[in-house]
Amino acid sequence: MLALTDNATEIVNKLTEEVPGISALRIATEPDGESLSVSPAEAAAPDDVVLEQDGATIYVDQPASEFLSDKILDGGVDEEGNIQFALGQQA
Repeated sequence: MLALTDNATEIVNKLTEEVPGISALRIATEPDGESLSVSPAEAAAPDDVVLEQDGATIYVDQPASEFLSDKILDGGVDEEGNIQFALGQQA
């Protein structure tokens, strides 16, 4: 199962607290089948896997959940306030 770093957890929790109508982030497979998107979400899609860790909720579509099963999601905020996420291999 996808794991979150403390940084990613903090970012997700802050977004869901500060932005009305956002309950989680959603990771989905793009139509090309080769890349993933991360976006704020109000609710999970019917086939999404719901991941909850330390108060942070992530919805993951079914194809992405298979790819992410052994990954860890990290996050950061750059000097301009832009949120960036990166994937790594779980230890």
